[in-house]
Amino acid sequence: MTHEGRDVTEVTALPCTVITLDVENKLKQQCYIAMIYLNWLVLAGGLVYFLVKGLDGLAVTWVVVLPLAMWGYIRVFPSISQAMGYGKIEDRPARTNQKATADVTLYTALGCPFCPVVKQRLAALSESMGFRLKEIDVTLKPGMLGAKGIRAVPVVEAGGKQLSGNATSEELAQFILGNA
Repeated sequence: MTHEGRDVTEVTALPCTVITLDVENKLKQQCYIAMIYLNWLVLAGGLVYFLVKGLDGLAVTWVVVLPLAMWGYIRVFPSISQAMGYGKIEDRPARTNQKATADVTLYTALGCPFCPVVKQRLAALSESMGFRLKEIDVTLKPGMLGAKGIRAVPVVEAGGKQLSGNATSEELAQFILGNA
């Protein structure tokens, strides 16, 4: 089957859980919003638990160490992504000198390791192609998620069309030029 122009297979891992794999049986390079919310729920739940139990020292440690661990994970993710089943985080440079006057919006979420990668690629493309780039963090905007139909990030929107997941600079440039 094809999904967003790519050949994929869908595997049901648990009831109501669909994991999208590409033809090479790698996980799709995107972060599901539900999993990002789960990470933040674990952080809040741990904090409440430690405070209720009167373990204030552990609560402070939890609030400091867990976000630092998430930050570290995002920083090292490109080098460990293959071992985690996502495949390599590779880039193919855009081979275009065309200018694009489109408005491009990048939807991101706090805790997604793919979002900074796509953001960096779009920033470089914005300089060379001349389009306007706007970033919207949807972490605390569930209404926007529903209205836009966003279930996973990063999402790049141009010309009313969306590209979901990690994409190379070449794929991003083609998408933007095709939807400008």
